[in-house]
Amino acid sequence: MFKKILLGIGLFLVVGLFLGTGYFLYQKSEAPPVVYETETPFVTDIIRKTVATGSIKPRKEVEIKSQVSGVVEKLYVEAGEKTTAGQLVARIKIIPDVVALNNAEASVKTARINLKNAEKELKRQKALFEENLISEYEYNQAQLSHNLYKESLASAENNLDLIREGASKKSGTVSNQVRATVAGMVLDVPVKEGSFVIETNTFNDGTTIATIANMQEMIFEGMVDETEVGKLKIGMDLHLKIGALDEETFLARLEYISPKGIVDEGAIKFEIRAAIQIPKNTFLRAGYSANADIVLQQKKSVLAVREGNVIFEDEKTFVEVAVDEKQNFERRQIQTGISDGINIEVVSGLAEEEKIKKI
Repeated sequence: MFKKILLGIGLFLVVGLFLGTGYFLYQKSEAPPVVYETETPFVTDIIRKTVATGSIKPRKEVEIKSQVSGVVEKLYVEAGEKTTAGQLVARIKIIPDVVALNNAEASVKTARINLKNAEKELKRQKALFEENLISEYEYNQAQLSHNLYKESLASAENNLDLIREGASKKSGTVSNQVRATVAGMVLDVPVKEGSFVIETNTFNDGTTIATIANMQEMIFEGMVDETEVGKLKIGMDLHLKIGALDEETFLARLEYISPKGIVDEGAIKFEIRAAIQIPKNTFLRAGYSANADIVLQQKKSVLAVREGNVIFEDEKTFVEVAVDEKQNFERRQIQTGISDGINIEVVSGLAEEEKIKKI
């Protein structure tokens, strides 16, 4: 009898455990109801823009070079200083070419001999003229010849001084002094005192002594992808963000779009240039990196939704609109306008008070 009771209890426990496990598994398999979040359309401003990356540069940047070859004897400017047109930048100590120096010295000697002979001839002709043995014309010819030889000697001596020193005391000519050709700020002085420099001529560009630029006229030079360049027009406004000046935005006006693209990192890009409007008491340094936001299209106070909640199918746009409070939605086609990548304009098909499913 006792065994039957134990057997009954054990059987009851097994059946209970089986039923409990089944109920637990059933409960677990029941998925919880899905609750979708909704949001309503809103009124906002939408700006469609593209971004160009580039840098800040002076509009006019001039390289100052020497007219003679030699060694930099003295520098009179440093980077960051302001200069005026004609201001002395450097003085060059000329190391004369041996052949040119020898030819110049020979020319001086020849000119002196010719002048000495001309002086003797002039004295002789003068004596003859005073005795009425020659005509006035012949005397004048001798005097003219003497004057020409005198000028020839002066020219040869000036040439010798220029070859030796780069300067002529008699004529006031100075070729070893390098002067600024424009007014502005010295951006760079790439040479040092004692450095050898080469003159600029038709065969080479010569050594740059200093770089001068007008820092009041700055431009933005950047690159735009080929997919966006067709939307740009001369005169468009650019909003510049300069990396070194995070808190300030500068306005610029687009003035140039390159007619030819270049390959940059595997993509075709076009160069653009814009004039920067610099506020008073603001100094922009050449070479600053900058990003330019170019406004392609803008609309204010338009009805919009989050673009992530819009369904795009076969060049049509849809949203799922709530039809009641029980999470029932209907797909509805809407007409959209411009987008900034986050919000998209709703032209028709949706009212401001309606709710749409968040995707």
